[in-house]
Amino acid sequence: MMKQSTITIDAWKIHETTLNLDVLAQTESVFALSNGHIGLRGNLDEGEPCGLPGTYLNSFYELRPLPYPEGAYGYPESGQTIINVTNGKIIRLLVDDAPFDIRYGRLQSHERELDLREGVLRRSVTWTSPTERTIKVSSIRLVSFTQRAIAAISYEVEPLDAPVRIVVQSELVANEALPDVGNDPRVGTTSLAPLESEEHEVQNLRGLLIHHTQASRLRIGAAMDHLVEGPEGMTMEAESTPNIARVSFNVWLRPGERLRIIKFLAYGWSSQRSRSAIHDQLIAALTAARSMGWEGLLREQRDFVQMFWKHAGIEMEGDAELQQAVRFAQFHALQACRRGEQRPIPAKGLTGPGYDGHTFWDTEIFVLPVLTLLFPHVAAEALRWRHSTLPLARDRALQLGLRGAAFPWRTIHGEECSSYWPAGTAAFHINADIAYAVTFYIACTDDHVFEQEVGLELLVETARLWHSLGFLDTHGKFLINGVTGPDEYSALVNNNVYTNLLAQQNLRAAAEASRRHPQVARSLGVDTDEITSWNEAAEKMIIPYDQELQVTPRMTPLPPMNDGTLRTLHQISIPCSCTFRILISIVSR
Repeated sequence: MMKQSTITIDAWKIHETTLNLDVLAQTESVFALSNGHIGLRGNLDEGEPCGLPGTYLNSFYELRPLPYPEGAYGYPESGQTIINVTNGKIIRLLVDDAPFDIRYGRLQSHERELDLREGVLRRSVTWTSPTERTIKVSSIRLVSFTQRAIAAISYEVEPLDAPVRIVVQSELVANEALPDVGNDPRVGTTSLAPLESEEHEVQNLRGLLIHHTQASRLRIGAAMDHLVEGPEGMTMEAESTPNIARVSFNVWLRPGERLRIIKFLAYGWSSQRSRSAIHDQLIAALTAARSMGWEGLLREQRDFVQMFWKHAGIEMEGDAELQQAVRFAQFHALQACRRGEQRPIPAKGLTGPGYDGHTFWDTEIFVLPVLTLLFPHVAAEALRWRHSTLPLARDRALQLGLRGAAFPWRTIHGEECSSYWPAGTAAFHINADIAYAVTFYIACTDDHVFEQEVGLELLVETARLWHSLGFLDTHGKFLINGVTGPDEYSALVNNNVYTNLLAQQNLRAAAEASRRHPQVARSLGVDTDEITSWNEAAEKMIIPYDQELQVTPRMTPLPPMNDGTLRTLHQISIPCSCTFRILISIVSR
């Protein structure tokens, strides 16, 4: 855990008063900036030391094979992993040929501040070099909420005690080395050099790199441009290689003078657009940012964030630390999705590569209800992304021998990426979670256009899944067997209460929406008999309850083996290893 003493309690700021290298990776996540499209970890400007370097673009991923000791039917063949793209944060500094590195010389002071009212990260450092030259470095970093492709940095250097020669190197770096992440399953996998170069160039104060991934064949472009303020006599140089674009500034500074560099960053990616199209997109984004200038970007950012708090602010009395925590959580929720625009919301946002950058059920159950109340159009965009993956979900259902759509437990692009069936595909509740988010959004917004274009089809296809996954037993009860609930403590169980309750709601919501929009429902192949079957399944859905203890258990015990049990196993095409596990569990009881 982070040492709380390094973070002061302030209702509107996350203020770190000293730098603790032991928790650098954690603070990089805390101080991460994002707009839902671009994500910048809170790495130090100079790049080193770092816990984990990170720059991410939503849904930009690489494919990797999923190895199995012994393969089986229905196992996903490849996974998707968010990758660290071109790093534009790096601004290296030399003070009389001594590199600015807080591990050397003497660190007089170091403060960082995430300003929740302005949407920026500030840093202030006073450092004495090994050659006894003391300087002050100040930086402000932002990822624009209003200009989707833009991030920017204001970087200032001033000597405090003697004239010094300053060299600043502003860089774009691709395929930077990453530390070993260990065996923590929550940490994403990494590739040594996931990006292949297509173009590199520098022109005046501008640099640009374009790469593509090897397997997923996605194209990524990053570009930088600069505005510079400093004394006369400054010289500038630029150079590029396939993985580095660098602009260097060389100047003598006396006490009282300063060098100020404004660095504009532009990012873009595509699975279809050409290299020249990406190139032109980046140049256009930089042109717009330069014309607005640093102060314009800062003002636009401040205005947007203040509008957010006016609309979404939660005021708490009596506990300043809790107030700080709530606002911090709200701000990171905003960062995770604001400019996602028909992209998934990853479990870790864009703060790091945790869980490989995958989206899970957390999005629909925990995030989208909040967004529905605060920014309904953002929630709608996330659900439209789910809707765009319906063809893949239908294919997955067919592969499993089911009707409707089987959405993935974890994914970036829409295919199932979990290699562990019991805690992956078997968590079918993801489909009802999506339906819940749809019904909640429609109930709150009364958005009939969304319901007809997106919502109804999601409800219909998920209802079809439940009707084919479950069955009526000899007592007339509707059962859903062999699933894993959201707690994941017990895998492959019968009638998980959470799953059955949400499936019941899903079935009813699909029936009601089909009646509200009969013409759209007919176009989806829904008829009166199907609606009746959904209502019957919902009405007869078994919800386990222990009468003796008067508690609701997580699930029902596995029954003795009978024809109904074998029928359940026959209905769904699952890997032999999982079928064997279920049978052993039944026999053992």
